[in-house]
Amino acid sequence: MTPPKPVPRADKVSLWGHLRAFRRDILSAQPARLYRAWMAEFRTPFFRSYLCNDPALVRRVLDERPGDFPKSDRVTEGLRPLLGRSVFVTNGEEWLHQRRIIDPAFEGGRLKDSFPAIWAACEAAVARMPGGVVEVELAASHAAADVIFRTLFSIPIEDRVAQAVFQEFRAYQRSAPILNLGAFLPLPRWVPRLHRRATLRSAKAIRGLIQGLTAERAAAIAAGGAPQDLATKIMTTPDPVTGAPFGTAEMVDQVAIFFLAGHETSASALGWALYLLATHPEAQERVAAEAATLRPEFGVVGGLRFTRDVFREALRLYPPVPMLVRETAQAEEFRGRKVAKGAQVVISPWHLHRHERLWDRPDAFDPDRWAGEVPAGGYLPFSRGARVCPGAGFAMLEGTLLLAHLLRSFRFEALPDRVPVPVAHLTVRAQDGIWLRVSPR
Repeated sequence: MTPPKPVPRADKVSLWGHLRAFRRDILSAQPARLYRAWMAEFRTPFFRSYLCNDPALVRRVLDERPGDFPKSDRVTEGLRPLLGRSVFVTNGEEWLHQRRIIDPAFEGGRLKDSFPAIWAACEAAVARMPGGVVEVELAASHAAADVIFRTLFSIPIEDRVAQAVFQEFRAYQRSAPILNLGAFLPLPRWVPRLHRRATLRSAKAIRGLIQGLTAERAAAIAAGGAPQDLATKIMTTPDPVTGAPFGTAEMVDQVAIFFLAGHETSASALGWALYLLATHPEAQERVAAEAATLRPEFGVVGGLRFTRDVFREALRLYPPVPMLVRETAQAEEFRGRKVAKGAQVVISPWHLHRHERLWDRPDAFDPDRWAGEVPAGGYLPFSRGARVCPGAGFAMLEGTLLLAHLLRSFRFEALPDRVPVPVAHLTVRAQDGIWLRVSPR
């Protein structure tokens, strides 16, 4: 089953109407021309926004001159109650300081240290999976949250605090809008932005729970009895330039984004991967056959080539973060068009990954395409350049292992009367969940 083609709409779309539709149904919200255009302009009374699909523009913004295109607060404004001053929202020297501390924890060699915890979370996900008709997006969320807590704080999702964070985050995910419209108004920074009361309550609860975990870990580090997990590695790493490590308050901000990025995005990708395999039984059987080689050793991942390509293809068709928003720090020229300082630059993985000029059969699920050449600049599920997600390798390892474990143990079948509709919440999720029939192999 091929994912449904976007419904053609009129060429002229207001930004407000486009964003409202984008949240309701990503596929049908997009004018068909945006999957062919190299650039599109949206106008509001306050600013201009440019959707850039041209690979040369993507390279300029993300790779060649990232300092001239800082992250815009148009999207991150709504996340500040949860994320504070985390690496996801900062720019300039503050962001560089944070990345210098965080990046070493996710270097390739360090992934091996996290492998046993990820493996344990995969086995737990298999043990928890029920039979019958199952909402697998919830199961994917549970599994991804378990991975984060085991690798970050060495506790399983069944831990009291971990379970409380997971439940509060589900409430936050349901209440938090993808955009805070207050960020689109020309108000001074000191004017308070409007947030839903439920969003603020959940964000406060999550941060309070994380602060407790972080304070406990700081005490364990001081006493010399802390486990050597990601939290300890990050909290004991000084900035090589300034010599300053994260304080407890800074660490709370970073743990919040680790949970958001490491749990929410992984859950989104895993849920859609299971749906795609359910609608493509032949590919599902290839994954199951490959998963027969599973063993609890780090090197096993090298034998899961097709499984990894399935996960890549799921990230292409349903990128968890559908758009990246930057801002011009100075006047620019895009494809012969003058772009003023302060304009919004939208790099959209959703459009790039399905762009008709970049991809052969862009809407088709075809994991084998990854055995050949893929379009340069047409694939960025983890962003790219200086701001590439530091946990990209971690996410690929986690997603591949979870898929292999689940497909080795279960068969997933699609329900013809319950086709999931992708919508934009914090990530690309299904409007009413992803429901599949699950049976033991």
